Amino acid sequence: MPRTIRLLLAPLAGLALLAQPTVANAAPAEARTATVYEAETATLSQATVATANAGFSGAGYVDYADAAGGYVEWTVEAARPGRQTLTFRFSNATPGPLPVEVAVNGTVADTVSFPATGGGSGWQTQRVRVGLAAGANTIRVTATGTAGGPNVDWLAVGDWRQGTDDWSVAVVESTMRRTTPATLGGWGYTQGLYLYGQYLVYQRTHDPRYLAYIKEWADRFVDPAGNINNSFNNLDSMQSGNVLLILYKETGDARYRTAADKIRRRLDTYPRTADGGLWHATSRQHQLWSDGVFMVLPFLVRYGKAFGDSAYTNDEVANQLLIYAQHLQVDSGLFIHAWDESGEQPWADPVTHRSPEHWCRAIGWYGMASTQVLDELPADHPKRQQIIDVVRRLVEAMARFQDPATGRWFQVVDKGAVAGNWTETSCSSMYTYTIAKAVQRGYVGLRFLPAAIKGYLGVLKKASVGPDGLTDIVDICIGTNVGDLAFYFARPRATNDLHGLGAFLIMNEFITHLRG
Repeated sequence: MPRTIRLLLAPLAGLALLAQPTVANAAPAEARTATVYEAETATLSQATVATANAGFSGAGYVDYADAAGGYVEWTVEAARPGRQTLTFRFSNATPGPLPVEVAVNGTVADTVSFPATGGGSGWQTQRVRVGLAAGANTIRVTATGTAGGPNVDWLAVGDWRQGTDDWSVAVVESTMRRTTPATLGGWGYTQGLYLYGQYLVYQRTHDPRYLAYIKEWADRFVDPAGNINNSFNNLDSMQSGNVLLILYKETGDARYRTAADKIRRRLDTYPRTADGGLWHATSRQHQLWSDGVFMVLPFLVRYGKAFGDSAYTNDEVANQLLIYAQHLQVDSGLFIHAWDESGEQPWADPVTHRSPEHWCRAIGWYGMASTQVLDELPADHPKRQQIIDVVRRLVEAMARFQDPATGRWFQVVDKGAVAGNWTETSCSSMYTYTIAKAVQRGYVGLRFLPAAIKGYLGVLKKASVGPDGLTDIVDICIGTNVGDLAFYFARPRATNDLHGLGAFLIMNEFITHLRG
């Protein structure tokens, strides 16, 4: 990469530090640590440990008796003297507020009123600042009203609304704590997406636990002979083939190649449109979805490079990207979610056979697929420039439809002003990655760099570290069919959905750890 370009891209490599103070729920640098004390481990008076209301952490929560004088008392540690933040996670099923006194080392420091939360499972947080001595301190919360105190789940000392200096590592560590390879899920594209992102973090950190986790997940599906029980009748099922290629590369175990071979050979008989486009699924006859290119093409071009099959795979991936673009990319540069060759689907326009809306993640899949394929496609491939032209038009559209207020992109990209639309995190990660890579690879000019920077900052505002020390990434659209505007607007928004975690890791590893 030319020295001038490398220097101008330097802001990307430093974005983690630049963005840190603006991350959602981030605390000042001197207060980015917190210790959480579960209420059920505290000393109790006129209060009991309960489990009836869902949503608590640990082994339960504390339920005050309906009387004044009951208390919960913790012994906590402070690293230094001075005023610090206490955060209580609580619920209040009564119709009115419940007052308490907060005493530190035997002296009342403040009075706090815990508002009604609409039920015992309506957990909220309440904060208060108190002075602590260095070392051990007692925190006693005493009910002062006849209705008692609130349900208390935990007490956090310090500002639990933390940031992190390495978001990729934090996300991987958090996911590995939340889920084992056995509980991450079945053989699916979201698992493959996430694990590919985790592998990128492994490549940088060389932490053997990250690769072992990936291997343990894959070994649930690949037997000692390399058999894998999957008919691969949809493109989604092929995406996790990237995991097989990773494990063959890292271990040399031939059974992973044998399993990958099954995906490659399935394409010899896989159904296609009249012009050769791979159907989204055998159950989605005649349909091309913008999603589909990411599900199979990066795997296919990597397979060809690894196993000497590039004479076929390079031409196939280039043709597929251009066929999909021909049917799905519109004049604005954006992609429509789906196209039905037969025109029989209820969502298909009678003339164009296209679906009606620009769903954000469908477009993001194409952006990531095309830029990853270009990384592997030879510089002299006859269709390389045509693909770059598609990417250039797409990046221009992405920048044009970026929300100027948040830096993110809307669930339905071109209708940001329509009530009910919302900025979605996984696609915002994908667009940021696509734009940044297009700039770094020279497919588009440096004038698009600010859009990548703003996108990155916008995504980080959807990331936080909770009181348990685990990361949370919010506002991720769950898996989605083809639909109309109301359908996309109403899709559930999840926290830590693998669509979002995988896209976040791919984005974050590229942007914050760029190498010249």
